Amino acid sequence: MHGWIILDKPLGLGSTQGVSAVKRVLRQGGYGKGIKVGHGGTLDPLATGVLPIAVGEATKLAGRMLDSDKVYDFTIRFGAQTSTLDAEGEVVAESDIRPTRAALEAVLPRFTGPIDQVPPAYSALKVDGERAYDLARAGEEVVLASRSVTIHSLQSSPSPMGRGTALGERGGGAGALATDSVADATPLLHHPADGPPPQAELGEELEEVTLTAHVSKGTYIRSLARDIALALGTVGHVTMLRRIKAGPFTLASAISLDKLNEMGQARGLEEILLPLRAGLDDIPALALDPDQAGALRQGRVLVGIAADDGQYFAMLGDRPVALVEALDGDVRVVRGFNLD
Repeated sequence: MHGWIILDKPLGLGSTQGVSAVKRVLRQGGYGKGIKVGHGGTLDPLATGVLPIAVGEATKLAGRMLDSDKVYDFTIRFGAQTSTLDAEGEVVAESDIRPTRAALEAVLPRFTGPIDQVPPAYSALKVDGERAYDLARAGEEVVLASRSVTIHSLQSSPSPMGRGTALGERGGGAGALATDSVADATPLLHHPADGPPPQAELGEELEEVTLTAHVSKGTYIRSLARDIALALGTVGHVTMLRRIKAGPFTLASAISLDKLNEMGQARGLEEILLPLRAGLDDIPALALDPDQAGALRQGRVLVGIAADDGQYFAMLGDRPVALVEALDGDVRVVRGFNLD
């Protein structure tokens, strides 16, 4: 059992609880108690969607998954800002101003590309060794430094329907969320390449809007929503947050908790386990002969290898050996895989 299980994380479940659920299913299915399990990117309990779970040797790649880009659907409700910047917190500011779609379309480019943002006070970042959310819940003032992130794309979209569930609407039970693919999603309301939106749309005042954002690691969608609302002359908070892509993984390969339990009881987890290689689809393979594979497994450096500088997925036939780094013809192990 080495590879990836992609959960469609339900509302109210934390990322570590998702890991625990996979561990429990592995144990109950008779797969053994010693299998390592970890997640490839924290997802808030009040968010849903793609949560990559690394199993076995794939846990050695979980850190790399944390650094990957993510894509989110999220809804901003205008008129109220909360302490947590989502529907869970208390209202701390209100405004009667509602932006028009024209104003929204005009402001979105300001939040595309490299930007600076201040993370939410209710976040897992540490302040003097303490989690920011613990300090905030204790009533202490939390001041976090601004950080640079990159918003690769940001565009308005219709309510995601099957792709999202409003925060606070906890019905349906774990695993009740849809697992449709991004390709099946409803088309965007407007794309910049299509020219200006129709005038009827431009003049429409918005109580809320759903956006899709492709972002770099470290981006806080709640902060992005806060800042967009402020730039529109009002305040707002997130009422729906759904991750539709994490690194190479999308909703197309995600399964519900119910499906996970079902496959575990049938001892069919191999059918939903994506291969180790799936987490490295952006890295070329490097074919090895048996002697080279043996040398890498012993931690030795391969010399005189005809490969461009960069990272590779070293393979002996169809068997992963290591994630390696090539530099000036030398190949060194970054992460070795023990699949024996």
